[in-house]
Amino acid sequence: MAVNENGGLRERKKVATRKALREAALRLALEHGPDNVRVDDIAEAAGVSPRTYNNYFSSREQAIVAAINAERALRIAAALRARPEDEPLARAVVEAVVEQYTSEPAGDALTLITSTPRLCAEFIEAVSAIRQPLASAIADRIGGDDVLAPAVLAAAISAAVRVAIEHWIRPAGDAPKGLLVVVGERPLAGLLREALAHVEPALQAADPRDP
Repeated sequence: MAVNENGGLRERKKVATRKALREAALRLALEHGPDNVRVDDIAEAAGVSPRTYNNYFSSREQAIVAAINAERALRIAAALRARPEDEPLARAVVEAVVEQYTSEPAGDALTLITSTPRLCAEFIEAVSAIRQPLASAIADRIGGDDVLAPAVLAAAISAAVRVAIEHWIRPAGDAPKGLLVVVGERPLAGLLREALAHVEPALQAADPRDP
């Protein structure tokens, strides 16, 4: 077997192991509640050792959220690349982000996040993962040699998304301490569009298609 084939096999095994761990984490959290799930339980359900688990995730919350996010960062970048080439950058970014963030979580997974402060915090923190893939996709769209502009734009988009999500899921004023709720009167899609509107001038300025 060639060296590159060995490398490809190892990478596929890593991807499969990560997927098995995050799916086991979410399944056990839904069945028993996140506070009743140990790292050892997740590792056993995925057929690996706790040491192997720690090579992929630093906490049970991180694994559970990884299952809910389901590689969202890569999907946002792919969605941006799939937008029409002649579409303005600002519109392409907004539509790609809104599409991927409003398709999930839902149902039991959403309830799990909104009822568990540590999961909510991890869910919000996971927004930062969109920066690098998004910067790459933006660089592909705008071209040129400026390596800072795509990175700065992606960081601004990530910050706007994080603010929108923080306003979407927040502590309930009249709920027991620590309980989190979805702000139903402010749909996530609307909050995302409102937050990203503040980034649109910078996206327009960087867009070679914008006159």
